This record gives sequence, C-alpha cells and structure tokens, in this order.
Amino acid sequence: MAVAVAQELRSHRYQAYLVGGCVRDRLLGKPPKDFDVATDATPDQLTQLFPHAQLVGAHFGVVLIKEGMAQIEVATFRSEGTYSDGRRPEAVRFETNPALDAQRRDFTINGLMEDPFSGKILDYVGGRADLASGTIRAIGDPAERFEEDHLRMLRAVRFAARLNFSIDEPTRNAISERAAMVRTVSAERVRDELVRILTEGGARRGLELLDELGLLVHILPEVKAFQGVEQPPEYHPEGDVWTHVLLMLQNMGTAPAAVALGVLLHDVGKPATFRRADRIRFDGHAELGANLAGDILERLRFSKDDADHITAIVANHMKFMDVQKMRLSTLKRFLRQRGFEDHLELHRLDCLASSGRTESYDFVKQKLSELSTEVLRPERLISGRDLIVAGFPAGPAFAEALEAVETAQLEGEVTTREEALVLAKTILGRK
Repeated sequence: MAVAVAQELRSHRYQAYLVGGCVRDRLLGKPPKDFDVATDATPDQLTQLFPHAQLVGAHFGVVLIKEGMAQIEVATFRSEGTYSDGRRPEAVRFETNPALDAQRRDFTINGLMEDPFSGKILDYVGGRADLASGTIRAIGDPAERFEEDHLRMLRAVRFAARLNFSIDEPTRNAISERAAMVRTVSAERVRDELVRILTEGGARRGLELLDELGLLVHILPEVKAFQGVEQPPEYHPEGDVWTHVLLMLQNMGTAPAAVALGVLLHDVGKPATFRRADRIRFDGHAELGANLAGDILERLRFSKDDADHITAIVANHMKFMDVQKMRLSTLKRFLRQRGFEDHLELHRLDCLASSGRTESYDFVKQKLSELSTEVLRPERLISGRDLIVAGFPAGPAFAEALEAVETAQLEGEVTTREEALVLAKTILGRK
C-alpha cells in the first residue's frame, strides 16, 4: 500500500519516500511494523489526491490513508520552530527539501529515507553508519532534541533496548542531565513508552538503562526502591529484589503487557514489608503490592480493566505455593481466573529467577490439561429465583447459600438441582 501511495504522489510530480522506522527496520533485516511516507505535497494537496484521507495532524502536515485493515501515515516535509511545552513545536513550516525534514527528527537511525522504487537511501544525518555500529545518536545537538520533546529520552532507551544498541556518550549525558524533565511528560505518553520498553524485547536492558540514565527514579520510584532489598538466600539465591526482577525480565523475552507489568510490579510490596525474624520475611507483601500496583497503574492512566487484571496477578502470585494443598473447589476457582495464563507465566518466570523449582507450575499445568472448562466453570444448578420460588425472602443470605452450593458442586458433592436445593434450604434455614 505504501508503494501505491508513493506511486500516486510521484505520478502527480510530488516527491515521495519511505521514512523512519520502516526504513530502519528494513536495513536491519527486520520486518517493519508499519510504513510511513514523507512528501512535499501539502495536506490540502494530499486530501485532493486521496479524498478519503483523514487529517490526523493538519497543523503538522500529517494525513492517514486507510485501505481495508491497512493504513499509511503520510507527512509533508517540514521544519519546526521552538518547543515551549516539551512536546510540540509552536510553529511548523512546510518544506520541499527532504534534508530539512530529516534534521527535525529524533535519532539518526530514524532519520533515513528510502526511494520505494529504486531502493536508494537518502541519509542526511549519518543514520546508516549508526545502524552499522549499533548506536543511538540524537540528530544535531542532543540537548536541543530532548528539550524539544522530553519523551525522546524514553524513546532512546526503547530503541537501545530493543535493538541492543548503545547510546552514544553525548546523547547519554544529555538524558542524564535532563532526566527530571520526564516528570512533565503526560502519564499516558510515559505509560505507552514504558509498555513498549517492557514488551518489545530487551526489557531487562531497558530497565537498567532507565536506572543508569536517572529516569527510573522519576517515573517509577517504587521500582527504584527494589535495589538493596535483601531476600532470604534459601529461596532467592540470586540476590536482592532488583536482581530478581531483572532476571525475570531477562527470561521473559517478548510478552503481553499484563505479564510484563506483573513481572515489574509483583514484588513492589517487599521494600515496605521487609523484616528480619527467623529469616528475612515479607509478610503480606502480595496484598500490599496489589494496592501499590493499583496506585501506580492509576497514576500511569492504565484502563481499569487492565489495572484490575495486573493487580490480580500481583495479589495472587504467592498463592501458587499452596496449589497442591488447596481444596478442589479452591483450586478450580483459582485456575479459572480471567487471563490465568498470565498468572501462570508470571509464576514460571518467578521460579526460574529464584529457586528454579517448578513443582507448583508443573502441578498446575497437569491440572489444566485434566480439567475442562465445563469442569472448572460448570453450569449453575440453582439461582436466586429458585430460592424465592422455594419460599425464602431475597436477601444477603442468598449469596452465601449459592456460594456454598457452588463449592459443593466443584467438590463433586452435589450434582443435581434437587441436591443443590436441599443444601441451600439447609443453609438458609439456619439464618
């Protein structure tokens, strides 16, 4: 589709080049996730050529062209004025020279353009050399680039982690000197960049770079607090909480956001619950951790649905210790939680980054293979309406009776509607 868009632009004598991440990834031999096109056609000219295009950033000369499930972002060459808010330029000027457009981008490896027909690479910023050497380098003065858009500091970490590149010294220094500016970035933008750092590969290195560059303490002070928090060596021979989480991220590879955030936050309650008794203990750290994780996720503007799932992972991660001792009904309820595969993956990573013992993990995997969805979540035998028909006034006691019936059903002690009604009547008769 990008080639077709470029062909249409060229046929009307406009310039058109692939630009940014798609060029970078193609040169690295990686499949691009999306394609962007840069052109000297103005937004008005673009909407004339592509009547169904959406103006997603008319001030910045950006339109979105969709065809089925595919979409291409097309941007007019531009140069930019000063930034006063650490995010957007106060003024832009549309240009006809692609070199001026390249100069306003963030990093050299993202400033490359490619002729989609000849394959010729336009490199006005030294991006090819930095791709070859594995270097993240700001275009021009790094201080200016980060003053313009503070989020670029997190983007530098993401690219370095995902591509396993180094950040050149002037760029590193500029980030370290301005790390506190990340506090002014909107929570939503920080959230999105953090998720990408944790899920696109290289999560361990991403977290280490956030710390080394002084960014972590400003966006996740609760995670910075992991450093130096000792753990009982008999269960955690790897070392402190920080080391444990780094090992989990290292073993994780690419992962769903819920797993990655679960890994990052599952022990967030440990610093506050640390105590020395017969051994180092963290009493109630999972419960406190779930509360703290909820606060962090709310601060970063995660949706309630995502936050509830991640906090549940944090709250339940210690329960795997008891799975082999659980009543059958308790185990079935545990296994049928929403997104249980994320809970289980966190547990696997937790084991591998500590004692290495996977007995509970293996037990759960076996049970999941044995128990069908119908067994884990059987159709209810009775409802509150049945209890009303039986002559009982609706009230809070219904919930207790129905839960007791379900427990007996999960245990295999009750199998018919009649047996369920007898049990419920017995319980309600005691009230």
